[in-house]
Amino acid sequence: MKRWQGIAAAAVVVVVVAVGGWRAMGARQAQQAAQAQLATQKAQPLVELAATDVVRAETRELRRGLPVSGSIKAVNSAFVKARVPGELLELVLREGDPVKAGQVVARIERTEGQARLNQAQQQADAAKAQIDIAERQFNNNKALVDQGFISKSALDTSQNNLAAARATHQAALAAVDLARKGVEDTVLRAPITGVVAQRLAQPGERVAIDGRILEIVDLSSLEMEATLSAADSVELRVGQDATLQVEGSARPVAARVARINPSAQAGSRSVLAYLSIADTTGLRQGLFAQGTVRLGQSSALAVPLSAVRTDKPSPYVQLVEDGKVVHRAVQAGERGDADKEKWVAVQGIAPGAVVILGHVGALREGTLVKFTGGPSPQPSPASGRGSKSPSP
Repeated sequence: MKRWQGIAAAAVVVVVVAVGGWRAMGARQAQQAAQAQLATQKAQPLVELAATDVVRAETRELRRGLPVSGSIKAVNSAFVKARVPGELLELVLREGDPVKAGQVVARIERTEGQARLNQAQQQADAAKAQIDIAERQFNNNKALVDQGFISKSALDTSQNNLAAARATHQAALAAVDLARKGVEDTVLRAPITGVVAQRLAQPGERVAIDGRILEIVDLSSLEMEATLSAADSVELRVGQDATLQVEGSARPVAARVARINPSAQAGSRSVLAYLSIADTTGLRQGLFAQGTVRLGQSSALAVPLSAVRTDKPSPYVQLVEDGKVVHRAVQAGERGDADKEKWVAVQGIAPGAVVILGHVGALREGTLVKFTGGPSPQPSPASGRGSKSPSP
């Protein structure tokens, strides 16, 4: 009896030792598994993203536009030029002074012109006197021919002399008109209403014919002269609206395509287009402007242009799926503006996909993602990946 009790006690001890060893082995295995999992997590890369680092792919109204730039010019401008040579007098206008069409802006010393007019007038008077003499000669010869005292040829000669005298008088009168116009041209008048842009001569200077005195510009009508490539000019049409940003001005300026040059520039093959500016308040000739001509709009699934990466043979975007970075090849379509940012239509991703923006940089596929400042964005129902959550 005692022998069996000893055996039973020994068996119990063996069982207890075996259970304890099994439990210790399980705990050791669990600890090893936890350590291995922790090591794996430490070895796998992890990137933290903010809500501003991602955006959802969604249908957008893309406004297509053509970038343009150029200088602002006055539609109407003119140079006041000297039509006769002489000393410049009475020029008091300076840059910025307003003028009206027909206003006297300067004079040229008229002594020479007046002397030429007097000379021409005296020559005309002399020619008129020759006509009187020729007329009397003709009348006398006609009476003598009628009485038979002189031949018919003498009358013809006097008639020709009268015709020559009249022609000489007409030429002298034309010379008088020409000299008078020269005197009138000593008064310089503004050809248009506007503002003096340049004063190109000074009082007392002797100016030559066609010498520039003043430049006048009409600031009530301004336009931008834009230079376009041959490819860009194909889509441009007269009447298309544009929005410009003028150098030194914070306000946007509305404009419209007014004219397109039918000929390309020699050498560069560029095409000039002219955009009329609606509100010219505060604008000046010569300022630089740039903006966009609106070509139309379309609706498509789109992502920001900066999110489409091209460091692989095919364009792709970086998505966040199941807490990891996934690369998806896409086909880029039309580009346009949305929310004051460049977006591009894409094919190859589902609506609502969480797209990593371009400023984050290239991330390795499979990289774990952790969102800071809140829960990670979840795909919308349109993507078939779960319930809808607010866009980041």
